[in-house]
Amino acid sequence: MAAAAAGRTNGRDPSLADLLELGSPNLRQPNILGALSPEERQRVFEYVRRQNLSPKEMLFRQGDRHEGICIIESGLFRTFYSSPSGREITLAYWQPGNFVGGPDVFGNSIHMWSGMAVRQTELIAIKGRDLRKLMGEIPQLGIGIAEALVYKGQCFSSLVQMLGTRSVSERLAQLLLILIDAHGESDKSGGIAVTRQFTHEDLANMVGASRQWVTTTLDRLQDQGIIRIRKRQVVVMRPDLLLGHSSADGVRQAGFGPAARRSNLNA
Repeated sequence: MAAAAAGRTNGRDPSLADLLELGSPNLRQPNILGALSPEERQRVFEYVRRQNLSPKEMLFRQGDRHEGICIIESGLFRTFYSSPSGREITLAYWQPGNFVGGPDVFGNSIHMWSGMAVRQTELIAIKGRDLRKLMGEIPQLGIGIAEALVYKGQCFSSLVQMLGTRSVSERLAQLLLILIDAHGESDKSGGIAVTRQFTHEDLANMVGASRQWVTTTLDRLQDQGIIRIRKRQVVVMRPDLLLGHSSADGVRQAGFGPAARRSNLNA
């Protein structure tokens, strides 16, 4: 049954899976320092400052002054945008080898979004002026930064397309398919359990909805026998039906049509 979701996330092109992916071996984010020689890496490390973040600790906030970038050495990092009303939407999760602090890598502006550690995270910080100097000395570092910026641009393009063309119901169904592909294990009940635990708030931030709406929709999917929820864990019983929910036609047939979309305006 997991194969129903697998085809949706495998591959190297950045997609929604990359944005919301939390450690799946199927997808790899760029490693900025990966192609550097030992001597080049040592040169870079002469300019860095190491930082350790605890889970949920903020590294920068939307509107803060930009000073440079941070390359993730270990852990997991989340970037998100906060609306004037205070609602958050997750932009992406970033893994070791990638950097956070863009798009202005030279630090001549303010942060356009916020960033925080999801779990214990180690980073190396490079000031913008030092990064500019190092990129002039080490061409491969400049190539790595350029590749990472291209990757981020493609990921954010996918996010915009997803938000603009899919209803909230479709986005939630697609997210659940991605999660069982990346973190699914067969369950004794016959379904596929998502081994990582997410709060309803986490899921809401990923799909751009309210926590209340996510709770109501998950309850509806459970009533239809598509999922089961137990102790904050989601078990997908019918990936085939969930796949139908991820398309506009499937949403309408399942009772998530225009009326539900009107209610989503308040989500």
